[in-house]
Amino acid sequence: MKVSEIKEMTNNEIVERLQIEKENLVRLKLNHAVSPLENPNKLKEAKATIARLNTILRERELNENQK
Repeated sequence: MKVSEIKEMTNNEIVERLQIEKENLVRLKLNHAVSPLENPNKLKEAKATIARLNTILRERELNENQK
């Protein structure tokens, strides 16, 4: 997920997407523990997406506090 896509979302949508991505990451980790994933870079991508979502959410929170 790109930053531009995330910035178009509302805060509630970001929070919902964050929850979905976290669940997806847990599922990927469990699957990888049982049998190695074909593409282990999916774990890295999932973590990066979660970080992007958290970053945008935090930026918005800080901007609201400054106003």
